[in-house]
Amino acid sequence: MHFIKAHAYGNDFVYAGTDAVRGRQLELLARELCDRHTGIGADGLIVYEPYDGGASMRLLNADGSRSEVSGNGVRGLAAILCRGDNRSAIELTIQTEAGSKRLIRLGPTGHRQTFRAAMGVPRDLRQVPITAAGESFSIVVMDFGNPQAVVLTELPAAGRFERLGAALERHEMFPERTNVEFASVEAPDRVRIVIWERGVGPTLSSGTGSCAALIAAAAFGGAARQAEIVAPGGTQRVEWEEDNVYLTGWAEIVFEGDWRR
Repeated sequence: MHFIKAHAYGNDFVYAGTDAVRGRQLELLARELCDRHTGIGADGLIVYEPYDGGASMRLLNADGSRSEVSGNGVRGLAAILCRGDNRSAIELTIQTEAGSKRLIRLGPTGHRQTFRAAMGVPRDLRQVPITAAGESFSIVVMDFGNPQAVVLTELPAAGRFERLGAALERHEMFPERTNVEFASVEAPDRVRIVIWERGVGPTLSSGTGSCAALIAAAAFGGAARQAEIVAPGGTQRVEWEEDNVYLTGWAEIVFEGDWRR
């Protein structure tokens, strides 16, 4: 099975064409490929089908569970589709289980390609009280193509992050589980986050999580609607406009090969 590995800010994925995985049990394959000790190592598996002007994709998390969309995963796929193409302002549409995502490549810069992606708009945005891991506090929840829960707070220490992240992901409030971001508003145009990804655990970055953090911080934390979102893996720009939330950042291909199992 031929595969390509790509990442955005350390949020990494294994990509395989639909034909390459035909007849395979995708949940099991995702767990095998994404294992960081016995597999290739990744936060998720993306199965894709190219077409003129873009591609369709399905995403499975490292634990084999399905996910609707990944902002970083979409950009990684766009980088694969655009490799070797030196034109500027390439436009692509990626079909995901959370709908169509439109991307414009802002220009290749070596191995890294930068894209501005229209990621959609939040739905069911609200701030609610919750009790998890023995603590009571408020969270901002929304549907951003996938479920998101944002805790506006000073960033937690490692032990508390692990404890709260795991508890919130599987909290009874979220029957499909949820992605979790802890977000600290450092300035109106700068928000720092750490991420607990549904089906993965701690990740270095998250595209949809960066969008959700900006939305929560702008709606309830005093941030501007355009800001730099700083994750452990690096900084992305998020703009919450009337028509869409736009995510700008880079992605790069790491390597490709053949999985022999």
